Amino acid sequence: MLTRIKDLATKLAPRLIEIRRHIHSHPELSGQEYQTSAFVSGVLSSSGLHVQEGVGKTGVIGELQGTGKDERLLAIRTDMDALPIVERTCLEFASRSQGIMHACGHDVHTTVGLGTAMVLSQMAEELPGRVRFLFQAAEEIAQGASWMVNDGAMDEVSNILSLHVFPSIPAGSIGVRYGALTAAADDLEIIIIGESGHGARPHEAVDAIWIASQVITTLQQAISRTQNPLRPVVLSIGKIEGGRAPNVIADKVQLLGTVRSLHPETRANLPNWIEKIVANVCNSYGAKYQVNYRQGVPSVQNDYFLTQLLQSAAEEAWGSDRVQVLPEPSLGAEDFSVYLEKAPGSMFRLGVGFRDRILNYPLHHPLFEVDESAIITGVVTMAYTAYKYWHQNC
Repeated sequence: MLTRIKDLATKLAPRLIEIRRHIHSHPELSGQEYQTSAFVSGVLSSSGLHVQEGVGKTGVIGELQGTGKDERLLAIRTDMDALPIVERTCLEFASRSQGIMHACGHDVHTTVGLGTAMVLSQMAEELPGRVRFLFQAAEEIAQGASWMVNDGAMDEVSNILSLHVFPSIPAGSIGVRYGALTAAADDLEIIIIGESGHGARPHEAVDAIWIASQVITTLQQAISRTQNPLRPVVLSIGKIEGGRAPNVIADKVQLLGTVRSLHPETRANLPNWIEKIVANVCNSYGAKYQVNYRQGVPSVQNDYFLTQLLQSAAEEAWGSDRVQVLPEPSLGAEDFSVYLEKAPGSMFRLGVGFRDRILNYPLHHPLFEVDESAIITGVVTMAYTAYKYWHQNC
């Protein structure tokens, strides 16, 4: 069966490269993936899948019915949105949409999802159960998965698989990770309320800018001394806004940031921990404050048995030397975790790096490129894992 899957994928390779380049040339921002969705729907329909459009706003579902009586439903999720980045690659198929670029590899994700659907549709008689392909919008703003779930995309799903490109792994190889793959990412707003005054008489005012600087410094220092170093927390303030004039002491400062963590217990305690520190600093200098902590997406926690299934399938397909077990998680976030609240699943890293280049630009970089040979690696790995799903207990 592996040989058959590889043959089917190899025959599809030129078409899949065309698909990827078309999607790359026509990127769309989160929640605006209208052309991409229509294109995806057309490919799925031509492959004989039952297609549902407008799921999760601009998302698409394609469902493939196997010939057996297995009640389990396997979902395969890919994402479609691009980023507000000006592409600088000078590729022939570079973005034609000014200021928008597929700099996170979602064009590759979508292509792998379509390629997997095209392969499995030609061997449906070998599938005892159903496969549901989820083409998701708005991953970059961490909302699309919730939109899909709210529209019933995970109804009846038993397990779910996904992938994400990884430029630090060479094309032709993949990475798997047991347990935590990505971090939970939460939004933080801190408002410091002081009292305005003349810049020449700071003792008559309550300087919100200076107090805000103390809050930032204290939070960063406290992480290293009050949080378990084996359970990392990364708090980054990305925006500071306050003040009216150079010679007027500011009475209000807004801090906006992100808080990332890997362990649910740590995450649960972070809002109170942050507020206590802010309160202590502000009370010491006579300021008032507001702390608004909004939970974003949780950490991606890969299921052990499904990860083992992915690793086994990839090693059979490519050899154990081309399958890495990743020793560390990423502190980036992925809303694939929202699906994992509904069913166990696993996401693997698809290597897209060029072996002959000293530098492979990272994700979200305007010069980010992928070795397109990775597309077949992704399709074969995903399709063979789906096949094996019904032929071993997981």
